[in-house]
Amino acid sequence: MASALGRLARLSALKHGRFPRLSPSTGPGRTVTPGRTAVTSPTGSILPKPKTTPFGLIRIALVVVPFLYVGTRISKNFAALLEEHDIFVPDDDDDDD
Repeated sequence: MASALGRLARLSALKHGRFPRLSPSTGPGRTVTPGRTAVTSPTGSILPKPKTTPFGLIRIALVVVPFLYVGTRISKNFAALLEEHDIFVPDDDDDDD
């Protein structure tokens, strides 16, 4: 599966001109070396490591957990409000067991 996705990505990149195409002018004795632009610069030098965010997973957890809690409280209170005003009252006899 991964190899098929890799081939599709390469074909897409060739179609959109992100990689240099092999032309008839590249004859014997001339070598075409493909470059990976995510790792190298256009001149061929290796790029420095990208900056990493310290405590990334902890920061994500500190954002996600409170908002999940607030969302569940809001939905629980809204469901109680709907039931109190008889807008939506679940019936126990709806079970088709």
